[in-house]
Amino acid sequence: MTTQSNVSSGSHPGADGTEPAPGGTLFTEPVLVVNQKAKLIELTNEYKVMDQHGRDLGAVVEVGQGVFRKILRFVSSWDQFLTHRLEIRDTQGQPQLLLTRPAKIFKSRVLVARPDGSQVGEIVQQNMIGKINFAMNVDGRQVGAIKAENWRAWNFAIVDHEGTEIARITKTWEGLAKTLFTTADNYVLQIHRPLPEPLRSLVVATALTVDTALKQDSRGFG
Repeated sequence: MTTQSNVSSGSHPGADGTEPAPGGTLFTEPVLVVNQKAKLIELTNEYKVMDQHGRDLGAVVEVGQGVFRKILRFVSSWDQFLTHRLEIRDTQGQPQLLLTRPAKIFKSRVLVARPDGSQVGEIVQQNMIGKINFAMNVDGRQVGAIKAENWRAWNFAIVDHEGTEIARITKTWEGLAKTLFTTADNYVLQIHRPLPEPLRSLVVATALTVDTALKQDSRGFG
């Protein structure tokens, strides 16, 4: 097993297909906690990412918003239909993944790339009625999926191409210290086993952007 390092400089752990050593980064921790505490007027999405003990691992930041976009977001919910760009950053503020959700009318699609612009894959909404499902695709083939079990309660199963659950997104997890986390402000990604690239990056991208990129149409002030 080869351990990838130098994450903060922009290199990507496991980019050559090897499994990263556990612990310490956005791409090696088995549990990621995303703090989604609402701002009074949330004009730009920015979420803090921690491990299960409350240690900082990085952040998810929306980029490329001009003044008009912020005004539009404040006065209406039309912003949900426009293109959104996000960066997943490490603790030094260095981008680790770049995500683009193109403008949409009905179904969402998220393009995932590395900081150098090379493509990792995409996350594509499969249906509009019932429990929403998303496919995780790489080079035109499906490598996994995210399946909503209860859309508003934040229960999502993430499975591989064989349908085996490899991760889960929830609002609650008994392993979290209750003094550090509350279900109102956070959601949790639990990864059940080490994952090869690019599946690991797509799982992280899916979990860390599920609120902005995938649940965007349930937001807004309009």
